[in-house]
Amino acid sequence: MMIGNPSGLDYSIARARRFNRFYTRRIGVLDEGLYDTRFSLTESRVLYELAHRPNLTATALGKDLGLDPGYLSRIVHRFEKRRLIAKTPSEADGRQSLLRLTPGGHTAFAPLDAHSHQETGAMLSRLSRPEQKRLIDAMGTIELLLGGTTEKATPPYLLRYHQPGDIGWVVHRHGVLYAQEYGYDEHFEALVASIVAEFIANYEAKWERCWMAEQDGALVGSVFLVRKSKTIAKLRLLLVEPAARGLGIGARLVSECIRFARHAGYKKIALWTQSELKTARHIYDKAGFKLVGKKPHFSWGKNLVAETWELKL
Repeated sequence: MMIGNPSGLDYSIARARRFNRFYTRRIGVLDEGLYDTRFSLTESRVLYELAHRPNLTATALGKDLGLDPGYLSRIVHRFEKRRLIAKTPSEADGRQSLLRLTPGGHTAFAPLDAHSHQETGAMLSRLSRPEQKRLIDAMGTIELLLGGTTEKATPPYLLRYHQPGDIGWVVHRHGVLYAQEYGYDEHFEALVASIVAEFIANYEAKWERCWMAEQDGALVGSVFLVRKSKTIAKLRLLLVEPAARGLGIGARLVSECIRFARHAGYKKIALWTQSELKTARHIYDKAGFKLVGKKPHFSWGKNLVAETWELKL
């Protein structure tokens, strides 16, 4: 409690501490186990970084998270004993090891990531779209002023689940873009229409999802994850508008599919694409998918080579 007239700095300190107390209560980071899991906030941050940035050294991880080396070393040791992470020697520096999540680590992280996603979504869903934008812009300002980057502070797009009207957009834009960029005829648009019609007719939210990407209120991308079997999901219809490419939207859409598939309990994600779709193939490769088969075919007015890719979860 301050007595008298506080200085400008004293007032700012008090308001910053008040905001910290409010926000930590709001997102539950003071709970003993984050999101009712056995992991502390710090352990969860370590898992998050390794899930999204594999092959980090402990030095780089500690620096990015601002952790004491000894404290981080103890966390890493515990995770190794529980077979959540694995180490491989660094080719660049033999004194360092690269850290990555094991399949067991990904399994442990999936529910934590899903709970975080759901709770943040619930918090934001109580706000109108203009209010959400004000909040995100304010967060971006805080991050930027305290040393973050513009790109991280103000993402130029948002992802959401499908709504009425979105499915027609998916069919239309696939038909237009694939005709313009690859010369596919109207039979490709008909194929897309059949895929999305089946998705809507048999949609099970527990097992399947469609994500739409928006930029300034306009749709700029989409992807579907559908159930192929009890253990296999199928990634379908990844698309990003030309004007929105280069922002990482395609990679983000694919990562959302992977995150959801792990949480749903799938063991593998499969996808079917064409060899000439080089940008999409690059995204799949970076996400860890492996090319497992090729087959020439004539479809949509062209000679093509179909490819099957798979990712073990």
